[in-house]
Amino acid sequence: MKTRKNKNFFESFKHASEGIRTVMKEERNMTYHVSFGLMVVLLGFLLKISVIEWLFLLFAMSSVLVTEIINTSFENVIDLITNHQYHEIAKKVKDMAAGAVLVSAIFAAIIGCLIFLPKLWDLFV
Repeated sequence: MKTRKNKNFFESFKHASEGIRTVMKEERNMTYHVSFGLMVVLLGFLLKISVIEWLFLLFAMSSVLVTEIINTSFENVIDLITNHQYHEIAKKVKDMAAGAVLVSAIFAAIIGCLIFLPKLWDLFV
């Protein structure tokens, strides 16, 4: 079955938006990542972080979201190929993709701590 290419930017944007909605609806962890991201943004406004700090935070948060989307994509393709049957290589690929999400989440948490902990310390000490 041959599919056609998207005709224009808006059609491509529509498909990409559908992909984001799908991962938000189907992947519980994506909801967690977005919720934590919103809390971080709120804390950033409350603590009046600098432009450079915003750049680091936004990069870290987007890397977590992107790796979660890629992880979910891998999981769906593997499930399609294996027909939801256990296969050792499929397990390895899913575990590695989940590991990528974990690495990006840890990196984001470290960045958040480096930015927010000194500011919170100054507020309460």
